[in-house]
Amino acid sequence: MPQLPPVTKAFMLACVGFFCLFILVPEWKPWLALWPLSSGNFLPWQMVSYAFLHADPMHLFFNMLGLWMFGSELEMVFGQRRYLQLLVASTLSAAAMQLLFTFAIGSYAPTVGASGALFGLLLGFGMLFPDRVIMPLFPPIPMKAKVFVALFGALELLMGLSGASGVAHFAHLGGMIGAWLLIRNWRSGGRR
Repeated sequence: MPQLPPVTKAFMLACVGFFCLFILVPEWKPWLALWPLSSGNFLPWQMVSYAFLHADPMHLFFNMLGLWMFGSELEMVFGQRRYLQLLVASTLSAAAMQLLFTFAIGSYAPTVGASGALFGLLLGFGMLFPDRVIMPLFPPIPMKAKVFVALFGALELLMGLSGASGVAHFAHLGGMIGAWLLIRNWRSGGRR
């Protein structure tokens, strides 16, 4: 098994570290979760800090699994600098989309997790390796990466519109949009 690239490794370690820290000091977690603008608890750094927090061990495990599966290869292809830009763009666009959504529906619930960044990485993987066959955990059917990404994006949109609660579906879509915009900018010869 190849060694984890440095940015992916650092992000994974930070997520695990914050998870352990908030087991010991749970009262600090609200300062870093992404609170809706109208909640009165929103602070600017939450646009990034929420991505390092996770609700429970399964949330953490599956986000780290996805980060390892898709992020490691993207970091090796893009290099550390561009990969970090992709992570940040996906994280910020996921936060912005979630803030817009919670404002629109009048929610006061906070958001946590690296899922928005992960969905950005997933989209990036599909754009770079569209014809690579992958075997998702669910459903366990081999499919091309571009099909997998399209299915996940469509499912997130459907679940978000249906009002499925407890998951930040629009944050996931926001992460995908941020990644798509950044990669399109790179491909069109935008600043490096």
